[in-house]
Amino acid sequence: MGDLTLSRSQLLLLAGTANRPLAEEMAHDLGQPLCAVTIRRFADGEIFVKIDENVRGRDVFIIQPTNPPGDNYLELLLLIDAARRASAARVTAVLPYFGYARQDRKDQPRVAISAKLMANVITHAGADRVLGIDFHSHQVQGFFDIPVDHLYAAPVFVNHYRTKSLTDPVVVAPDVGSAKMARGFAKRLNASLAIIDKRRPSANVAEVVNVVGEVEGKDCLIPDDMIDTAGTITEAAAALKRLGAGRIFAFATHALLSGPAVERLRASPIEEVTVTNTIRLPDEKKWDRLKVLSVAGLMAKAIGYEHSNQSVSALFD
Repeated sequence: MGDLTLSRSQLLLLAGTANRPLAEEMAHDLGQPLCAVTIRRFADGEIFVKIDENVRGRDVFIIQPTNPPGDNYLELLLLIDAARRASAARVTAVLPYFGYARQDRKDQPRVAISAKLMANVITHAGADRVLGIDFHSHQVQGFFDIPVDHLYAAPVFVNHYRTKSLTDPVVVAPDVGSAKMARGFAKRLNASLAIIDKRRPSANVAEVVNVVGEVEGKDCLIPDDMIDTAGTITEAAAALKRLGAGRIFAFATHALLSGPAVERLRASPIEEVTVTNTIRLPDEKKWDRLKVLSVAGLMAKAIGYEHSNQSVSALFD
């Protein structure tokens, strides 16, 4: 009968411990329970993984973002290995967040290219394909020698901002590198575009921030793929306020929110920070102006399409 007859029953959803709530939401959307898995620690902290159901001949999807700590990566690799050794028909690594993607080239001597290394390790562990969302850079897809389906959280954000009554909106790229992404949002939201140009004249001299484009009296939206320490986004917001911007909104797919991020964002003039649930956020990293949108529906649809061999790009029509 061929691959097209892969029935619903043959779909198997596995989840590591990195973001269990997201995996459960995705499973609910697919009308499919998460497979029973035992993940525990040996006394020395090593991870023990066992899949508690039959995997033979199944189409396995392993849901695990790979944000720090590094144990999240190890858990993913051990789950892939367990599924492969249990004779899964196909193993897909579902990576709501792909960690170690920021070092994607040698921009200085003697540095590692961590994104390529992680792609190799996932492939060698036995993944047949990868499903990710908003990689740090598009070329990371080419680091994998297996098929990659790359999703965008853009539709989730666009729907959110369409419900707000924005005054003469302008999408502001926080740096020159994110101008292309910002242009895409501006087009979908019928907004204008501005770009922040940051320069450090010399070491230990404060950055000079120029804004290319009109922002005075306008509602500003600052997009990014991730918010880590929130330095870039809060600096951008302060510069926009100095130039007489109206309300300021910031949004990013991946909420790493490391170190001083929450304090910086709380103290900033940003009216609302919108992120998605690709990374599990502990309660201490949440505050009243943070809005978390779910990508579970989007990722569940992609899994359904992949499983039944339909086009995933149909999600973006």
